[in-house]
Amino acid sequence: MVKAIGVSFDGTETPDRARAIVRMAEEQGADRLWFACHLFQREPIAMAGAALAQSRDLKIVLTALSPYVLHPVYCAMAAATLSEIYPGRVALCLGVGAPRDLDCAGIEASKPLTVVREAIEICRSLFAGETIQHDGQVFKIRDRALATGPSGVPLFVAASGPQMLRLAGKLADGVVISAAASPEFLVSCLDRVAEGESPAGRKVLRLGYAFGAVNAEPTLAHAELRQILAFILRGKHHAPNLEMAGSMLDQQALADAFLAGDWRTVETLLTDEIVRNHSVSGTEQQVRDRIGRYAAAGLDEMVLMGPQTLEDLRNLIRIAKETVA
Repeated sequence: MVKAIGVSFDGTETPDRARAIVRMAEEQGADRLWFACHLFQREPIAMAGAALAQSRDLKIVLTALSPYVLHPVYCAMAAATLSEIYPGRVALCLGVGAPRDLDCAGIEASKPLTVVREAIEICRSLFAGETIQHDGQVFKIRDRALATGPSGVPLFVAASGPQMLRLAGKLADGVVISAAASPEFLVSCLDRVAEGESPAGRKVLRLGYAFGAVNAEPTLAHAELRQILAFILRGKHHAPNLEMAGSMLDQQALADAFLAGDWRTVETLLTDEIVRNHSVSGTEQQVRDRIGRYAAAGLDEMVLMGPQTLEDLRNLIRIAKETVA
């Protein structure tokens, strides 16, 4: 059952817009702000620090910091320092990172399971205040501890593949499922997390992104999300997600049309039905129903993204908070 509502920042927000979103999210009773790390966009640690300083109670998540881009020691330093200044309000999410972003920066993401597992172990030791001795395949660290001392920062992992989901279930405090997941795919992902949860009785938080748009005319709500969903669902790794939702989509044709800027074809391929299957979009009642579907799938926290205006985001947060109350 969804117990918390988060709001996503993807790095495209200007400082003025970010400040306005923080004010509005706090007024509407959102629980957490999620600052995504997308290469070449705005830097999430700086943006998160500004949001913590501006707000009274809002928590933040640095997500998903990639150990291919930032050394795990630096990831731990950033989260622990923010937590020292704002106790109890900071969490860290680790993840491989967006493949296209890594490619553009000339970064090769080899051995992802090994890299993420070692990064989790390193951050966990440092957050516990330990003097670390880590002699891994990828990272080697010895005889140092964080100046901040023990911090207890919650540690999440962004995952979608079966092995990474099981790893999150085994080692993390929470697992983060990326946006555009259908409720059916979400159930499958969380089943893999459960397989990794050990020892018996261990329970990790289930956290997931959801694109949302509300309009009295549902086709207009779906239209708001079509382009961003086309960008995401063209990826080959979303084939199981599409299949489980019953979304009949020619991914190669969608990828070609998106690359060519052929939005008429994109609109034809990515139907209203597919948008509905992979978002919380439509009339207010339809959005409430979709949020209920995601809650029933097993999410503990839903992270909202998608609305273009502050008023639309305000409305979406209100509906989500009322629905999960």
